[in-house]
Amino acid sequence: MQKFFSNKKLIALMIALLVSLGLIAGSMYASNNRNTPPFIQRIANDVVGIGGRLVAIPGDFARNGLDDINNLLDTFQENQRLKSQLDNLAQTKVQVQTLKRENKQLKTQLKLNGTLTDYSQISAAVILRTPSDWRNMVVINQGSAAGVKKGMPVMAGSGLIGRVVEVNRTNAKVEMLSTANKSSDRIAAAVETKGDKEVNGIITGYDEKSGDLILGELNTDTDIKKGDDVVTSGLGGMTPKGLLIGKVASVKKDDYGLANSVYLTPAASLNDVTVVTVISRTIAGD
Repeated sequence: MQKFFSNKKLIALMIALLVSLGLIAGSMYASNNRNTPPFIQRIANDVVGIGGRLVAIPGDFARNGLDDINNLLDTFQENQRLKSQLDNLAQTKVQVQTLKRENKQLKTQLKLNGTLTDYSQISAAVILRTPSDWRNMVVINQGSAAGVKKGMPVMAGSGLIGRVVEVNRTNAKVEMLSTANKSSDRIAAAVETKGDKEVNGIITGYDEKSGDLILGELNTDTDIKKGDDVVTSGLGGMTPKGLLIGKVASVKKDDYGLANSVYLTPAASLNDVTVVTVISRTIAGD
């Protein structure tokens, strides 16, 4: 208690407040008393007005402060709501883009299936593709129960992407054309030249930098040009003849002018595969 009253500034403030209240009270009494001279009443009214404003200042300040706090809280809540809406919008946009891409791939696959009426077809979806084995293998959701057999070719988009190498009852592994496995059973292919000649070879590799497949094991003086179609030759295995693999991008010749390797652009995207069609060599209806 002694420390409290030892503060001179606080004591002065309390005295000033008491005096102000006393003046206001006295002024109100004087202004309401009819016997008070008019001059004194005017002074009393002025004092009451000034005192009322002085007393109202803290209340107005507190009220305005509360209004500002409420406005700040409203602004914060509105900001949070807008951020949530933006997050939802971004997620929706991603979902729409994904659905559009999948829809486009499904339409392309349906168009491809419509051109393969001479063969039995098994539609499937890719369920696994690991980053460490990205260029080598994919796993599809159809297996022996759906009629998938080892060695069957697999297409996506508008071209061949690989061949079935392992079959389980409900899924199967597909080895990609871009595989780095040197011991893999390679696809036999043929270049269809503009002169109605076929140049046979084997898909021997994949150029990661250009994304081109390499057709090797051929030595020919036949004029192979950029843009010529490369299709399966149907020689050996369960792969039928005439499935599109890609188009010639460039030709590498040896010192004698003979073509010994052809680089071709794949007809199907080997990096973006979600739906595929497994092809049976058996003619539909047999």
